[in-house]
Amino acid sequence: MIDQILLFIISLMANLLSALAGGGAGLLQLPALLFLGLPFGVALATHKVASVFLGLGATARHWRTSTLDWRFALFILITGVPGVTLGASFILQVDDRLAQLALGILTLGLGIYSWLKPQLGQIEAIQNRSTLGYVIGGLVIMSIGALNGSLTSGTGLFVTLWLVRWFGLDYKTAVTYTLILVGIFWNGSGAITLGLLSEIQWDWLPALILGSLLGGYLGAHLAIVKGNKLVKRAFETLTVLVGLALIMQAW
Repeated sequence: MIDQILLFIISLMANLLSALAGGGAGLLQLPALLFLGLPFGVALATHKVASVFLGLGATARHWRTSTLDWRFALFILITGVPGVTLGASFILQVDDRLAQLALGILTLGLGIYSWLKPQLGQIEAIQNRSTLGYVIGGLVIMSIGALNGSLTSGTGLFVTLWLVRWFGLDYKTAVTYTLILVGIFWNGSGAITLGLLSEIQWDWLPALILGSLLGGYLGAHLAIVKGNKLVKRAFETLTVLVGLALIMQAW
């Protein structure tokens, strides 16, 4: 029972911050599962399943207020899911310390980059919607999908910043796309692939799922109410924390 309560609290905090910033639930949730004794592959698969409910909780709040371009959403889905499946298929054979170090450095860079550009993502300015723009954007999204399928800590943050920087979305809109598509569909694909290749700790999922649902809903509510400025600050804070945590863990 104590473990279940601890899992719920960690999941609630991690997913609330993730729903607000557009990624990063793995900062607390995945290391917690490892600390409580799960092998890496089992912890990753279990975390993936729980993360799907982050997307569901956030979607329940965003659905009433968002006006998403569903053709653009389908583009993100089609380009990202193959990368997720590929990444999840290979991660169990990769030196995770080296991968975590590289991912940590990249994630830290995201936060610093956003912080150095105060106006980034504050106003929507659609761009790069030509054929070439979609090709380049899709290739990068597929690469991020491969990272998402392999190492979950912070890869949603990559999607959020890429949608802001390349396609010109504001932070609040980019986070909505990330939570719905990455949270539900990308993580769902990764969970299925990892579940087939590894195993899932099913008796730990109720607490994780409840925390993911509530955290996702509350984080999405804060993002909608407070707007782009708070979302940008949350994004920058979480990317720096995720990056430093990954670097320290790999070191």
